Amino acid sequence: MNKKKIINDPVYGFVSIPSGLIFDLIQHPYFQRLRYIKQVSMTHLVYPGALHTRFQHAIGAMHLMSLAIVTLKAKGVAISEEEEEAALAAILLHDIGHGPFSHSLEHTIINGVSHELLSSLLMDRINKDFEGKLDLAIIMFNNKYQRNFFHQLVSSQLDTDRMDYLCRDSFFTGVSEGVISFDRIIAMLFVVDDELVVEQKGIYSVEKFLIARRLMYWQVYLHKTVVGAEQLLIKILQRAKQLSNSGVSMFATPAFSWFLTQKIDKSNFLADESHLDWFTRLDDTDIMSAIKTWVQHEDKILRVMCQKLMSRELYRTVMSNEPFSEELMAEVYRRVKSHFHASDDELQYYVFTQAIHNSAYDIHQDTIKILMKTGEISDIAEASDLSNLEALAKKVQKFTLCYPKELGYISIPVKI
Repeated sequence: MNKKKIINDPVYGFVSIPSGLIFDLIQHPYFQRLRYIKQVSMTHLVYPGALHTRFQHAIGAMHLMSLAIVTLKAKGVAISEEEEEAALAAILLHDIGHGPFSHSLEHTIINGVSHELLSSLLMDRINKDFEGKLDLAIIMFNNKYQRNFFHQLVSSQLDTDRMDYLCRDSFFTGVSEGVISFDRIIAMLFVVDDELVVEQKGIYSVEKFLIARRLMYWQVYLHKTVVGAEQLLIKILQRAKQLSNSGVSMFATPAFSWFLTQKIDKSNFLADESHLDWFTRLDDTDIMSAIKTWVQHEDKILRVMCQKLMSRELYRTVMSNEPFSEELMAEVYRRVKSHFHASDDELQYYVFTQAIHNSAYDIHQDTIKILMKTGEISDIAEASDLSNLEALAKKVQKFTLCYPKELGYISIPVKI
């Protein structure tokens, strides 16, 4: 069988599958599941085109990894065929552990279990199916390979993962502020002492990358309506689990029912492999089929929340630089109790707050290194003449408040 196929990607054009191993990994059921998990969760409720998947993103990240390796080899960096295939496999599988709606339901379906841990567990399983052919890829993924630049290409502040999701998410949302010069950045990559660096000529492309990432977070990933929709989705699941635990029969697919009916945390998840088996059968369609059915549920709170999500009659979401005062929250709770006749225990489903954070660049962790023309290595923050790079490195915190639109506009002092 000819396994050297070509995928027509809307962002990059033709993407080649370089080897039989990579082809077989793509064909694996765990990877095919990513076709049914949206890359940016509920973002399509704000940007209708944002319906692309984790599958597309993983293929795109693999493509950028292949371009980076070609560039480095052309500049004299010694990379063996085994290392190249391992790096491609590592980036291809980096998101294999994402659950339904990506980050939205992380730690909700399974308490305390991150997608990074799930990815690691699934990579170990796939490696058994492939009789150890992923050993080096897993070592690279876990940052235990002596040539650190391979891990940096998979996971760092300038990795092929981030490069692809910025390109892809800006393409499908239509938000042009997220467009980056990925080809220019890749062309400027080099390796010094097994560490990834960017040649000085590429410094402005890196600056644009950091600015684009900051803008995409506020304009797309942390857009107030997206945050509100994701919080509503989480509250729906919390209510469904509460009802299920109290003995109420809930419609759900077998895989979703497994997580609705059991209390699963990190310790018992790791102790019982059947939990991971059921997780591999779970995707967005399980959650949406349940929500569509719960629109008719006898529980009023669950029914109303599902109706609002399905019809896009979302809660009003307000964003502020300051925490919301106790007096304001008391007023919102009073209105909810009066309008919906809600009890104190039910208020959490009508009103919810969240602190959100955004930092485009972390100067304390795995920094981006610039190779100066003098041969010296400098941090991007030192090498850049961009006056607001320090501002990009500052962690910005904002607060959101969501409440039903039936309450009307509530006077909230907002400092933007």
